[in-house]
Amino acid sequence: MNTPLRRLSVVVALLFALLLGGATWVQFARAGELDDDPRNSRTLLDELGRDRGTITAAGGEILAESVEADGPIAYRRTYPGGQEWAHATGFYSVVYGATGIEDAVGPLLSGTADELFYRRLADLVTGRQPAGADVELTLLPEAQQAAQDALGDQKGAVVAIEPSTGKVLAMVSNPGYDPDELSSLDTEEVRDAYARLVDDPDDPLVNRAVGGDLYPPGSVFKLVTAAAALESGDYTPQTVLPGPAVLDLPLTDVGLPNVSGEACGPGDEVSLADALRISCNTAFGSLGIELPDGAVADQAADFGYGRSLDIPVPVTASSYPDGELTPDVAAQSAIGQRDVRVTPLQVAMTTAAIADDGVLLQPQMVDAVRAEDLSVVEDPSPVELGRAVSEETAEQLTQMMELVVEDGTGTAAQISGVDVAGKSGTAEVGDQDGDGEAEDPHAWFTAFAPADDPQVAVAVVVENGGDAGSEASGGRTAAPVARQVMEAVIDR
Repeated sequence: MNTPLRRLSVVVALLFALLLGGATWVQFARAGELDDDPRNSRTLLDELGRDRGTITAAGGEILAESVEADGPIAYRRTYPGGQEWAHATGFYSVVYGATGIEDAVGPLLSGTADELFYRRLADLVTGRQPAGADVELTLLPEAQQAAQDALGDQKGAVVAIEPSTGKVLAMVSNPGYDPDELSSLDTEEVRDAYARLVDDPDDPLVNRAVGGDLYPPGSVFKLVTAAAALESGDYTPQTVLPGPAVLDLPLTDVGLPNVSGEACGPGDEVSLADALRISCNTAFGSLGIELPDGAVADQAADFGYGRSLDIPVPVTASSYPDGELTPDVAAQSAIGQRDVRVTPLQVAMTTAAIADDGVLLQPQMVDAVRAEDLSVVEDPSPVELGRAVSEETAEQLTQMMELVVEDGTGTAAQISGVDVAGKSGTAEVGDQDGDGEAEDPHAWFTAFAPADDPQVAVAVVVENGGDAGSEASGGRTAAPVARQVMEAVIDR
C-alpha cells in the first residue's frame, strides 16, 4: 500500500472512531441528561403516550387523571379538582412541562421511576401497555374546602399540618388558576392561557404557601423569640419585661411603638406571657436586644429557617438576618419585621413543632403511591428533622398561646368546647410598588387544636389585609379563617 493510501486509511479510521465515540457519548453517557431535558420532544411524546397515574386527595377524590385523546398524542391530562387544588397538583403541559406534584413525583406518575422497574419489565414481557403509579395525597377535602371558602377572593395562603406526622392537610394559595387550560393539546391555546397568567399582576401561578416573594411574618414570629428566651434558661412565662408605649432604639431616631400606642402594663412593665397574649411589640423588641447575639437566629434555625425542603414539592427557605445584628435591627427582627421572611408552611411548621412537644417533623404531601395492581410502591413515614425546643418549653409556649385565644388578640379563633392555642400577627409591608406610600399590612394567624391533643396546626396569611384593607389585623382577619380550617379537621 502506498503512502497516500495509508494516510487516507488512517484518516478514515479516525473518522469512524470519532463517529462511534460520539454516538456512544450521546446514546450512553448523556442518555439520562438528554432524557430529562424538557426540550426533548421525543421523551415528552413517549410520556404522553402513557396512561399517566391519577392524583387523588385523602379518601380517593380524583384531582388529576389521564383520559384518552384523538390524534397523535394518546392521552390528555385533566383536572377534576379544578382551581381549588391547582397549586397542590400543579399542571402537566405539552408545551410547558410540569409543576407541583405533577413535577415532583413525575417519574412515578409516568411509570419511569426506578421503583417501578420490575413492573416495567413485566409489561415488556407481557406486551401490556405501560401505566404510571397512582399518587394519594395527604390533603383532606374538608380542610381544603374550608380554607378556600374562608379565604374567598382574598389574596393569601393557608397551610394545615397534622403535628404528630407532618402530613399536610390543606394547602391553598389565592388567587388560583385552571390547570385544564394549560393541559390542553391545542398548543396555541395553551400558550395564550399561559401568557395571560404570567402577565396577571396577581401572580396566580405562584404557590404562595411554599414560595414566591416571601412574607414578613410580623408578630407570629414572636413565638420564635419567646422560644429563644425560654430555651436560654434566663426567662420564664412570669419574667417581667419592659413594656413602654415606645421602645427607644439605639442608633436610630425612630422608636419601636406598640400598635395601641399605649404601654403594655402598669409601670411600663409586662410579663412574657402577657406580652405574647396582647402582642406587645416593645417587650419583644427589648428581648431581641437583651438576648445573646445569635440566640434568636439559632432558635429560628431549629424551627427550620434557612432549610430548603422538598415535601415533595420544593419549598423556598425562610430566612432570618445573618451575622451580628445592631440593637435596632435585633429589636425589629424579634417582632418579625425588618429582613425576616417566611413561607406560610414555615409558620405552620413552627406551630406544629410546639404542638408536638417540641419535635420538628418534615412536612409531607404524599400519603401513598400505588401501582396499577394496587400494590404499595411507597408509604412515607414521619421524618424527624430535629428538636426545635425542649418538651418543657413547648408546654410553656402552649399555655401562653392558649391565653392568646382565651383572652388576647386571638379570641376570634375560639372553638366551642375545644381549647385552641394560637398567635396573631399584623406585618407591616412598606412601599412595595414604589409610589411612596406603604401598603396595607398582611394579616397572620397561626394556631393548633385541641391544645391538649393536637390534631391540626394551621397558618394563615391574608395579603394586605384582604377585604379589611388598612383596618385589618391578624386577630380579626386571619383568625376566623384558621378557626374554620381547624373545625373542618376536628369535625371530620
